[in-house]
Amino acid sequence: MDKENRLTPTALTGMDTLCRNSIELIQYARKIAAKQINLVQLMTYYALGRWIVEEQQHGEHRAGYGKKVIQTLSNRLNAEFGKGFSVDTLENARKFYLCYQDRISETVFRNFTEEKSEAVFRIDNGQLPFTLSWSHYLQLMRIKNPDERKFYEIEATESAWSLRTLQRQYNSSLYERLALSRNKDEVMRLAQQGNTIEKPADIVKQPTVLEFLGLEERAKYSETDLESAIIDKLQKFLLELGKGYLFEARQKRFTYDEENFYVDLVFYNRLLRCYVLIDLKIDKLTHQDLGQMQMYVNYYDRYQKLPDENPTIGILLCKEKNDAVVQMTLPENSNIFAAEYSLYLPDKKLLQKKLQEWIEEETEGEDE
Repeated sequence: MDKENRLTPTALTGMDTLCRNSIELIQYARKIAAKQINLVQLMTYYALGRWIVEEQQHGEHRAGYGKKVIQTLSNRLNAEFGKGFSVDTLENARKFYLCYQDRISETVFRNFTEEKSEAVFRIDNGQLPFTLSWSHYLQLMRIKNPDERKFYEIEATESAWSLRTLQRQYNSSLYERLALSRNKDEVMRLAQQGNTIEKPADIVKQPTVLEFLGLEERAKYSETDLESAIIDKLQKFLLELGKGYLFEARQKRFTYDEENFYVDLVFYNRLLRCYVLIDLKIDKLTHQDLGQMQMYVNYYDRYQKLPDENPTIGILLCKEKNDAVVQMTLPENSNIFAAEYSLYLPDKKLLQKKLQEWIEEETEGEDE
């Protein structure tokens, strides 16, 4: 390089700053543009869906008029714009409006459809009526229970779930599994705020679903095999555990009274600001297992956690648990939990039925 063209250290620093700032700005601009495009698409489908519903209602006395509305509109739009407005697409737009008709005010709707005002798409206040992609909403619209649908929308938005992740979480019955470990008031809050992590019990799911490990349900496997499979699929395991988890160690050794002990998996939850210890049991849970976890938790509370951190949580993932043994072994308000794991996706209809029965029992108890 010529001496005249050689950059001084000061110039290099300035160039690094220029490049970094330029990259960050372009990334931000692309993100904003993507949000704008996505919102325009969703608002358009919402408007089309509303107009279809209104036209169908006006002609509801005529047999077959509802289907004819969509078919006629599809033909006209495709003739004008080419492909993209099939009967199925317009049917989904209609369903989208019916699912989310209260999401957009009459003023905003008129500004978009009549005034064609770009003020509708100002997103600096963060109050977007729709926060996910059209593909996400196609998945959400399949959920009949509006509370459950709202829960998955909140979680997908806050955790930036991909479509595949949303599908997996729905198929694993995340809503039902969380709801079954909460009281009735907390179940209602799931639909309003999503899965808020405020206390140790909020991180426990019944059951914990590990279908992504690929272990055969009836095959012979050891606790080491289960642990190794989890480590190999750690990212998916963290997704199943939930929000705020950071992985720290596998087979974490500590020595007490000249004897070595090993914790299967050690995590830290940044939302609860505490350690989370997980022990794996491939057989039925025993009171000895609970006692061992109590010792692990005590050790971490006394020798590992910092003064400003919260008490350690212990979770025993077991093939089978006995609630009576758990209740008799552990003190009330204990930070130790037992949760069964499943190597296959649960029966969603069975969990929904169980949840409904549980809510009815809770309601009857309040009326007495």
